[in-house]
Amino acid sequence: MKVDIIGVPIDLGANRRGVDMGPSAIRYAGLRRELMAMGIEYRDKGNIAVDVIEYEEPQPRRARHIDQINEVNKSLADQVKRSLEDGAFPIVLGGDHSIAVGTLYGVQSVLRNVGVLWIDAHTDFNTLETTMTGNVHGMPLAALTGIGAKEIIPFKTDDVPYIDPEKVVIIGARSIDEEEAVLLRKSGVTIFTIRDIDMYGMRSVMEEAIKLVSDGTVGYHVSFDMDVLNPSEAPGVGTPIYGGLTYREALLAADIIANDNKIRSLELVEVNPMLDKQNQTAEMAVSLICAMVGRKIIYY
Repeated sequence: MKVDIIGVPIDLGANRRGVDMGPSAIRYAGLRRELMAMGIEYRDKGNIAVDVIEYEEPQPRRARHIDQINEVNKSLADQVKRSLEDGAFPIVLGGDHSIAVGTLYGVQSVLRNVGVLWIDAHTDFNTLETTMTGNVHGMPLAALTGIGAKEIIPFKTDDVPYIDPEKVVIIGARSIDEEEAVLLRKSGVTIFTIRDIDMYGMRSVMEEAIKLVSDGTVGYHVSFDMDVLNPSEAPGVGTPIYGGLTYREALLAADIIANDNKIRSLELVEVNPMLDKQNQTAEMAVSLICAMVGRKIIYY
């Protein structure tokens, strides 16, 4: 297996600084060492260039920093596309979740028909009309499925289809805005909230989710936001929400994904070293990435 690591040090899609250091924290936590120990060919493609912005004029009812984010996502999409065309497995390190636009557009440009496992405390299904903050990290999934996409994916071409919302499953959600929920109910996206996981267990939820994203697709992309974990275990995240997954539940989900063997690409976002404790969230991120690409627990 050959993986391409692509870093996206961006925090322009959020209102809290620090997640731009996420790619460095994950690398520092030993990602290269762990993947190479698994016998995986590791190619680090470096970081996508991101403008540094220290001050902005207020932009009410508009996506904040949208021009800079679009430029980053266009570059990211091109890099992901090249990686897939070269026969590699792209692993994108964020950064905030606005980068999902670039990652998934690049994947869809090559594969045309992917499902999406969106593992996140949030559903990121706002539009410019529903957003209360203007933060683009709360909008990518709506845009990728064709809702409110014009300004969020201005570089989209007609030959690249939107993601089919009926092939999208959100896992672990526990913070959904009211108007966002209205859009989701109309969309066809499937949501397994944290309550569903409590009720039915992670194994049952993951098995059903994988059926949905695999049916009629060429495989699926995993977008993993570290804030899906409970902040008592993963404190270094961009938008912590209590009541999340345990690390063991997340690791089980990762193991089920690896066993299914239909994952085609991966991104992991929202690691914020400024809020972390001894880089433990980044270390968990490395462990989860390795699990999703096939590392097993060996019993002697």
